[in-house]
Amino acid sequence: MKQPSIVIADDHPLLLKGLWDFLLEKGYNLLGKASDGSKALEQIEKFTPDIAILDVQMPELSGIEIARICKQKNSSTRIILITLHKGKELFEEASKLNLYGYILKDNALEEIVHCLESVQNNKRYFSPGLIAQLIDGTPIQKQLQDLTPSERKILKRISTGMTNQDIADGLFLSIRTVEKHRSNIIQKLALDPKTNSLLIWAQQHKDEFL
Repeated sequence: MKQPSIVIADDHPLLLKGLWDFLLEKGYNLLGKASDGSKALEQIEKFTPDIAILDVQMPELSGIEIARICKQKNSSTRIILITLHKGKELFEEASKLNLYGYILKDNALEEIVHCLESVQNNKRYFSPGLIAQLIDGTPIQKQLQDLTPSERKILKRISTGMTNQDIADGLFLSIRTVEKHRSNIIQKLALDPKTNSLLIWAQQHKDEFL
């Protein structure tokens, strides 16, 4: 099967590079990448790729807004969204746009190949983790309830962009203790420990715990 042409966009450099390098290694035909929504839309309109893999939340234009514009223009590009959000409202909004894929960032590299294969076969792909979350109906607040008071304090500081050293100094803890708490938080929230997913999650959900 011929590999599809792809444009990818994410405003987090490490995630963008990781996805780009991964797909390149797998032999996919990558046409361009972007770090904000406006540039992503420009590349979609310029290259008309078979598939566009877009972060839901980006500066300028969100992945949802780009998908809406593409639908209005009857674009042939099939949209796959990647996100940390597991909310039902966002998922339902995305579903109305006839998206071909919806993947959680926590498992993006593990699932993206399966998703692309499904899209090539004209089948939609939705992250099993997301479907399980929606069926279970577990809110973010329930995840946060699993955190200890110390972990919540650290999570609040992570959401502001503080480093481990900053947190350690502010709470009069050792860096090793902060790193241990950080590891526990990642495990309890079921995030990917190999990326900056905790920082992203904390910033995107800080209204839930600040």
